[in-house]
Formats: sequence, C-alpha cells, structure tokens
Amino acid sequence: QVQLVESGGGLVQAGGSLRLSCAASGSIVSINDMAWYRQAPGKQRELVASISSGGSTSYANSAKGRFTISRDNAKKTVYLQMNSLKPEDTAVYYCNAAIRRPFVAGPGNYWGQGTQVTVSS
Repeated sequence: QVQLVESGGGLVQAGGSLRLSCAASGSIVSINDMAWYRQAPGKQRELVASISSGGSTSYANSAKGRFTISRDNAKKTVYLQMNSLKPEDTAVYYCNAAIRRPFVAGPGNYWGQGTQVTVSS
C-alpha cells in the first residue's frame, strides 16, 4: 500500500505564510511528478503547483510569485511554501503523486486526505 499524508494546514491572517508538507510512505519504487491541488467550497479542484522528479516546477497563475513547491526525494516528501496568503486561497489542499510500486506496470495516481487552509481577512 501507498499513503500520502499531508500536514501544515491551519488558520492564518491575510498576508501570512504557511508551509504544507506531504510525505509518501509504503511500498514505493520511485515517485514521478508530485503536485498540490486545492478545492474551495462549491468549486472544482484545481492544480496549484507541480514538480517533476528532476525538480522542474509549474505554477497556476494564482500561485506564481507567492507559492513555492519543492521536494526532498530522499524523504519522499513534497512541500508547498505559501506566502502573502489571501482569503481567496482558503481551500482544502491535496497532495498528489505519480508513484511506481514493485511488480506493478506503470505509475499509479495517489492522493492525500487533504489539509484545510483558512485565510482570514
């Protein structure tokens, strides 16, 4: 089995910062792309940022200049540093990863359970 466990969410005032972490565990051969998504109430889940196994990053326009995604391959962990937070960043943030498991053809797509981020005005 593979698990993705997120941490670091919480309540913060506008202009503040939070750092989310997501650690993968279980029977893992390798991890390809990792990403953070978010879903606000009444809205569709949207991609916030992604990072390849080699460290190439991509950001949603709403995250550019404020959020930074990074990963520690040795720890099988991806991070999202969020600065200058706005009330519109309020959402449940989900970790996503493409993970190769032993004896399984092709990477599987895995999700964390989500962590709530609330930004007050």
